[in-house]
Amino acid sequence: MTWTAPEATRTDGSFVAGEREMLTGYLGWFRSTLLQKCAGLTGEQLAERTVQPSNLSLLGLVRHMAKVERIWFRQRFAGQTMEPMYDPRKGKDADFEDLDPARAAEDYARLVEECRLADEVVAGASFDETFIHDDEVYSLRMVHIHMIGEYARHIGHADLVRERLDGVTGA
Repeated sequence: MTWTAPEATRTDGSFVAGEREMLTGYLGWFRSTLLQKCAGLTGEQLAERTVQPSNLSLLGLVRHMAKVERIWFRQRFAGQTMEPMYDPRKGKDADFEDLDPARAAEDYARLVEECRLADEVVAGASFDETFIHDDEVYSLRMVHIHMIGEYARHIGHADLVRERLDGVTGA
């Protein structure tokens, strides 16, 4: 039986919440929006590159965001040491290029799990907590802002890929 990406429930963000609720709410909204862009598609469809000559596909975006979630929250902020998510010998774009539609369910689940683990490591942390990366000081607040921007950019890509794939458009 062919796996199909499930429907995703989009979380809401508040227009009047305090800083933490607002930033985590909008990050959650963007995360769930990417999953919604994948809803109803098979692994083969998710892996299809519809905007040539770009290497973008919905599956590549899912894999990329799983990697980015892990790097920014668990590795950089929490200081956890772990192996790279994708084989570094395959290049920096392995998340976009080394696709296997048969592993789409695994890749999708990995993104969902990385988001859960990211939320877990920041649950009790202050947005003022900092870490150093490439000789620069970053706050947890900045990580949230960066991730919202990262998702926003890639959801724009996902819109184009999805529309070219099957004509589906929308929020």
